[in-house]
Amino acid sequence: MREQGLANATTKLIAAAAGYSEAMLYKHFADKQELFLAVLEERTPPVRIGAAAAGQGDLTQDLAGLVAQLMSFFAQTFPIAGSIFGSPELLARHREGVTSRGRGPSGPLLAVCSYLEAERAAGRVAPGADIDTAARLLVGAAFHQGFLAAFDGLDHVPDAAAKAHGVAAAVVLALRNPGSA
Repeated sequence: MREQGLANATTKLIAAAAGYSEAMLYKHFADKQELFLAVLEERTPPVRIGAAAAGQGDLTQDLAGLVAQLMSFFAQTFPIAGSIFGSPELLARHREGVTSRGRGPSGPLLAVCSYLEAERAAGRVAPGADIDTAARLLVGAAFHQGFLAAFDGLDHVPDAAAKAHGVAAAVVLALRNPGSA
């Protein structure tokens, strides 16, 4: 999937690369979308967004770490997932497959929103702060940096920690002082 993208990676090729028959592959996975989701979970960098950590440590550092994780995730998944956008039919099938499993590209955004709500409850985010927009900025910046890295043929974002810190610092300022931006 990483070498040829999801659209061009047939189950036959995937099975051969794994050293299994195609029939054996279907004993473990119902379809290509389930296999794709399993690959994302197992082979890409984990993104740990835990509301349990809210209220601990430094908010800017916590969000910078989160953004850096997302940058890494997006940089490594673009080559796998990007190819499905070339075929409206394949994209529709993929969309249906992942959404029927309660998954999809909105997952990181929803998780970051939940985390920021927990930070608000812990008192580190102002009551009037726009959590949804802040989450979109954090995830969007990570997505864009991941895209740029993938476009350049990289599986990582160069200087990710510094870029993530800059994004997080700007967002934290807005989260603590809503209406001043």
